[in-house]
Amino acid sequence: MRLSTRVGILLLAGSLGMIASSPQQGAPPGGYPVGRNQTGGAQVPSSITATLDFQLSIEEREVIGLADAMPEDKYSFAPTNGEFKGVRTFAQQVKHIATVNNRFFGAILGQPAATPGSQFEAENGPDSIQTKAQIMQYLRDSFALGHKAIATINADNAFELMKTPPTPFLRTPAAIVIFDCSHTMDHYGQMVVYLRANGIVPPASRQRPPANPPSKPLS
Repeated sequence: MRLSTRVGILLLAGSLGMIASSPQQGAPPGGYPVGRNQTGGAQVPSSITATLDFQLSIEEREVIGLADAMPEDKYSFAPTNGEFKGVRTFAQQVKHIATVNNRFFGAILGQPAATPGSQFEAENGPDSIQTKAQIMQYLRDSFALGHKAIATINADNAFELMKTPPTPFLRTPAAIVIFDCSHTMDHYGQMVVYLRANGIVPPASRQRPPANPPSKPLS
């Protein structure tokens, strides 16, 4: 294995492993190979495959929980109080995440890219997917495809150049997974605003202490 590949793997495993071991994320899902960190603390994934899969599982749990928390009659909602002209509706946000998942993870698996009917569908998924139940299934299926793709990644091929990358600036399997996770959480943050604008606290924020509690009176 080339030195640059080894260094890349170590940096990736270290950075994502730190995220995975965060107390806010809870225990790793069952079945992952894990190991102790250097201080003997919380268990973290012990391979690049498990590390990437763990990270995707975090995105999956957060996004699916958020999408499910929005009532179906609010899926057509888009903010208007401020500069939000032309933004996606909540439904389109969810479908966009799933569409990008399918595009990126399908490329890792060597699947041919889907031929959308329009540029809008290329960005936001098939127009035929309309109801909340359909959109939620589309989202879940896209994450299932992600886990399937990550299962093919290992220390030997994680940073090898792909023959048909989904985009010129993402040319290795590891780069695709890392970017996909950051893309997902980018839109997750936007969707949080949509929920709060409708008086709904995101599931991940429930049961947590206030970020800016009232000041204690001086003694």
